[in-house]
Amino acid sequence: MVREITNEERDLAREMLERARAAMAEVADYDQERVDRLAQALGWALGNESTFTRLAEMGVDESGVGDREGRPNKRFKIHGILRDVLRQPSVGIIEEDLELGIVKYAKPAGVIASIVPMTNPVLTPPGTAINAVKARDAVIFSPHPRTKKTSYEAVQIMRDVLEREGAPADLLQCVQEPSIPLAQELMAICDVTIATGGTAMVKAAYRSGKPAFGVGAGNSTIVIDETADIEEAARNTRISKTSDFGSGCSSDGNALIDDRLYDDVVRRLQVEGGYLANDEEKKLLEAVLWDDKGARTMATIAQPARRLAELAGFEVPSEAKFLIVEQQEIGPEHRFSGEKLTTVLAVYRYHGFEDALEKVKKIYAVGGAGHSCGIYSFDDEHIDALARVAPVSRMMVRQPQSKANAGSFTNGMPMTSSLGCGIWGGNITNENISLKHYLNVTWVSRPIPEDRPSEEELFGEFYGTATP
Repeated sequence: MVREITNEERDLAREMLERARAAMAEVADYDQERVDRLAQALGWALGNESTFTRLAEMGVDESGVGDREGRPNKRFKIHGILRDVLRQPSVGIIEEDLELGIVKYAKPAGVIASIVPMTNPVLTPPGTAINAVKARDAVIFSPHPRTKKTSYEAVQIMRDVLEREGAPADLLQCVQEPSIPLAQELMAICDVTIATGGTAMVKAAYRSGKPAFGVGAGNSTIVIDETADIEEAARNTRISKTSDFGSGCSSDGNALIDDRLYDDVVRRLQVEGGYLANDEEKKLLEAVLWDDKGARTMATIAQPARRLAELAGFEVPSEAKFLIVEQQEIGPEHRFSGEKLTTVLAVYRYHGFEDALEKVKKIYAVGGAGHSCGIYSFDDEHIDALARVAPVSRMMVRQPQSKANAGSFTNGMPMTSSLGCGIWGGNITNENISLKHYLNVTWVSRPIPEDRPSEEELFGEFYGTATP
């Protein structure tokens, strides 16, 4: 049971909201050049290598979750988000369609409640702030309790930048002592929520009574067909599986491999640092990854392979980067077919591509519907077939999902740290959350020549036929 909010917490939330609205009023007349400059200043403040590395390491140390050496590599997402927002207008007229007589004007969305996840305490704040300041919004950040110091320091750095640039610091605020009741209050009183975090918090955002952009759970699954480049597929799988020790919802969880390549792919995964668990080790691993109710155990989330093996009670070589378990059964009772959120990959054989498609549908019925899948293939018919049936919002072709789903410099996905999962995942959008989601837009419509097809054109062969 979640405790009731205290009067002090309620007063704090109201005070932060008032300060945020006052700050928004101060920047209401900022032009495009000025908000672009602020976005650049914020981007550099946390996107420079020294600061981001220090805070990324701080976040791992504070939470005990993730890869201290690898997490600083997430810095590129700040650069990509800044690239995208600088290429888009956000003040005044942002789009014109003379043929339709439509002109669109951008307005701020309002005060945003940003729920910051434990796994991205230093990436989510600047990513959200760059988009928000570009849109002339204000943000109140509610960090995860296990990474509250990291997120608070990140926001304080950005507040100092705003003051230095002559803008109100209260455009960006951060709760120092977060709690679930306080987060719920902020979601209820702010204009919109961007909830990047656990399922419970996302559901709370939708129950807040205010608009919310949430994310869904991941159970990212890849298909490796008979045309795949085995070395590329294995290398990218290792990159995706081990990024920040598998903390992200885009981290590969399941690999479906054509029977003709299965043994070769598994061997290549081992060359890439995968350790193939035997049946007994698999049982030990399952016992430590999930509790009696099937919930993931906190101590095993985003941990290195050697640590997982140690907790499970067996040893792996020092060079092991991730653990591989062979899996054929799919269903809620078969836990390895669900989301792992750590350095464990389940591998499956499939016999014919139709079997692969059926397995994909079954896996997403267990969990992760709406999130993402991938394929290593040079067969366009296979790529098309998977895209037609996979219940996901994004599908990466020959790319490591954890580096590509949220945008990369070698694909066209919008850069973000928040992935909508559509109606499949219980979300309002299946897009990568980006600048457009931080804006209100006024459509101005002028008269155009009449555009009214004849009834014959509209109804085609049914025109003039008998009706009941």
